[in-house]
Amino acid sequence: MCGIVGAVVAPSSGKNIVPILIEGLKKLEYRGYDSAGLAIANENEIHRIRAVGRVAELEQKSSDQTATLGIAHTRWATHGGVTASNAHPHLSERDGMAICVVHNGIIENHDELRESLSGQGYVFHSETDTEVIAHLIHRYRQGCKSLQQAVHLARQQLKGAYAIAVMSSQDPQELVGTRQGAPLLLGLAENQQGMFLASDTSALLQVTRNIFYLEDGDLVRLTANSAELQDAQGKKIHRNAVISSLSADDVELGPHAHYMHKEILEQPGAVAATLEEVMGAHALSPGLLGPDGERAIGHIQQVLILACGTSFHAGMVARYWIESIARIPVALEIASEYRYRDSVMLPNTLVIAISQSGETADTLAALQFATRSGAAASLAICNVPESSLMRACTLRLLTRAGPEIGVASTKAFTTQLASLFLLTLLLAKARGHLSREQEQGALGSLRHLPAAMVQILSAEAQFKSWADHFINKQNALFLGRGIHYPIAMEGALKLKEISYIHAEAYAAGELKHGPLALVDASMPVIAVAPNDQLSEKLKSNLQEVRARGGELYIIADKGSGIEASDGVHVITLGDHAGPLSPILHVIPLQFLAYHVACARGHDVDKPRNLAKSVTVE
Repeated sequence: MCGIVGAVVAPSSGKNIVPILIEGLKKLEYRGYDSAGLAIANENEIHRIRAVGRVAELEQKSSDQTATLGIAHTRWATHGGVTASNAHPHLSERDGMAICVVHNGIIENHDELRESLSGQGYVFHSETDTEVIAHLIHRYRQGCKSLQQAVHLARQQLKGAYAIAVMSSQDPQELVGTRQGAPLLLGLAENQQGMFLASDTSALLQVTRNIFYLEDGDLVRLTANSAELQDAQGKKIHRNAVISSLSADDVELGPHAHYMHKEILEQPGAVAATLEEVMGAHALSPGLLGPDGERAIGHIQQVLILACGTSFHAGMVARYWIESIARIPVALEIASEYRYRDSVMLPNTLVIAISQSGETADTLAALQFATRSGAAASLAICNVPESSLMRACTLRLLTRAGPEIGVASTKAFTTQLASLFLLTLLLAKARGHLSREQEQGALGSLRHLPAAMVQILSAEAQFKSWADHFINKQNALFLGRGIHYPIAMEGALKLKEISYIHAEAYAAGELKHGPLALVDASMPVIAVAPNDQLSEKLKSNLQEVRARGGELYIIADKGSGIEASDGVHVITLGDHAGPLSPILHVIPLQFLAYHVACARGHDVDKPRNLAKSVTVE
C-alpha cells in the first residue's frame, strides 16, 4: 500500500498527465511515504521512475517527462524494506512486452505464486508481493486478446486484498483497474477529455469531482474518453457517478504550519457540522440513522462496538454513555482481534463499526464476521459517505469532519464522539430511558458544545508552555478515571505517534497495582481531572504520584480544587461539561502532543512507520 493514481488523456488534448500524477501523489502522501514512483507510456515503451523518500524527490526526477498515459504510487512498506527496487510501479518485461502494475493491499498467496512464476522463467527483482501480480498478468496477456481479459484471469488467482492499476506496452492509451477489499475509484474529467483512477477522492479533486466508486470485484478498462466496467464474473455493469462534496481547497494546508494543527482548530466547526441536523431540532428522531432507524433500534438488547486505534478509544467512551444513559449492555472489541476468537453473538445485537476512512481492513472484516454471526443490525460511524463501511451497514451516522490529512487523528475523534453521544440519546429514547426534560437538556448541551470547544482552543498558549518540559523525556504516563480513562489513552497514543516518546495510559486506580513502580522524578505524569464524582478518588491517586517524586501535569475543571504547586502543573478549563466532558478534555492532550513533537523537531503530519488509512490486515 498506500496510494494509487492513474491517468489517461487523448494525445490530441495537448495535456501532460505527469504533473497530474505528481499532484495526486502529494495529496495521498499522508497515507504512506517511504517511497514513490510512476510509470508512463510513450508509443510502445514504458518508462519507469522511482525514488526512496518523499514525493518531492520523485517530482525532481520526473520534471522533464511528458505523457498521456501513466500510473503512480506512494508506498508504505508491507513486504520488503524501503528500497528503490521495492518501490512501485513493478514491471514484468519479457518477450517484447512490458506489464506495469501499482497495488494497494496484501496478496496472501504471493509465495506460492512467486514459486510458480519463477518456475516458468520469470525473474523477480523485488521482495514485494506486488511483483507477482505484474508477472501473472504478463503470463495471461501472452495468451489472450486484451489487457482487460488478462487482468480478469490474473485476479482469479489472487488471494487477499488489492486495488490494482495496470498498463501494458501492447495496449497503448489503455488503463485497467480492479479492486477487492481495498478502495479504488475512477474519475471523469469535467469536459470528458480524460479518465482517472485513484485510491482516494482527494487525489482527483485537481481535475474532477465526478467520481465513480468501484465495488469489490469490479474491473474497469479506461481510455481517454470511455470506461467499461465488469463485475467479478466478467459481466458488464454500470455504476452511478457521484459529485464529490469536497473541493480542492478542502485539502489545502493554508496558513497553518501543519495539517494536524489546522485540524485541531477545525474541531468546533466539524462538530457543529456533524450535529447540524439536531442543532435546531426540538426532538430527536431515529430517522437520523437512515430510513430503517426506528425499526432497527426499537428492540436492541446489546451493542457490539468494533474499531481500531483512535476509533477504539471513541468506542470506549461510548460504552460508558450507552450503558449509563441508554441502559444497554455494551461489548467493545478491537476489530483486528474480534474475528479470531470464538465469540458469542447475543440476540438483537446492534453492531457499531467506527472508522475515519471507512476503508480500515480490520474493521471491515470484523463487521463482516459479526454480520455472519447473526447481528440484528449494523451501524457505520464514518467520515467518508461513499466508503466501503458506509455501504456495508444498514444504518449510518456520517461524521462531517471533512478531510483529515494528519496521520494523528484529531477532529475525526471528536466528531466520532459527538455522533456516538447522539446515538446514545436515540437508543435511550427508544427504550424509554430519556424523559422529555432530559432530551431538551441534552440537545442544549450539544448546541453549546462547539462554543465550549472554541474556549478551550483559545488557551493553546498554556498547553504549548508545557512542551519544553517534555523535549528530553523518553517516557510519560497518562492517568484518567471512569469515562476519562479512554481520553488518557487517546492522549498517550497522540504523544507516542508524533513525538516518539513512549507513553502509557492507566486507569488511575490501577497505579498501586504495578505502574507506580515506574514513577520517579524523570517520569512526567499527565492527568485528566474533571470535576466529577470521581474527583476525590483521582486526587488520592495523584498524591501517590507526588509521594514518589513524580512530576504532575493536570488538566482540571473549574472548581476541582486542584492547585499548582512545586512539581504540580495545572491548567484549568471551564465548568465541568457533564457527559460531554471527554470531548473537551481531549483537546489539551492533542495540543500537548502537537507542540511536544514540534519542539522535538519531528514531522508532525507524517510520523515514521505509520499510515493514515490502514487498508491491510
